[in-house]
Amino acid sequence: MSFDVPDDLRYLESHEWTQTGDSSVRVGISDFAQDELGDVVFVELPDEGDTIEKDAEFGVVESIKAVSDLYAPVSGEVVAVNEALFDEPELVNDDPYGDGWMLEVDPSDPDEFDDLLSADEYRDQIE
Repeated sequence: MSFDVPDDLRYLESHEWTQTGDSSVRVGISDFAQDELGDVVFVELPDEGDTIEKDAEFGVVESIKAVSDLYAPVSGEVVAVNEALFDEPELVNDDPYGDGWMLEVDPSDPDEFDDLLSADEYRDQIE
């Protein structure tokens, strides 16, 4: 099976992705992760203004099959939360790189991006 792995994103081994923007980065879970989880029924995320730490848990995604912790690809302050997921958690399944995004973070250490997997490295991991 082939999964969508956009080349312009960076990835954690735990299947979170990040997309760098002007000043903030957007975070979500990969197409592979949402497929493994099955139908997402609940998402728990931090509040705007909270601080997250790279590789630490920042939330939970719950599906019919499993409950999985979410891990931060970078450290920083949460500047936006996708509140649509609270009413429509299935957006994570329908559009994991678009409407199913989870957080926007103001990163505190841009060097942390160097530790993330490229799209090719992530593809190798999930094959």
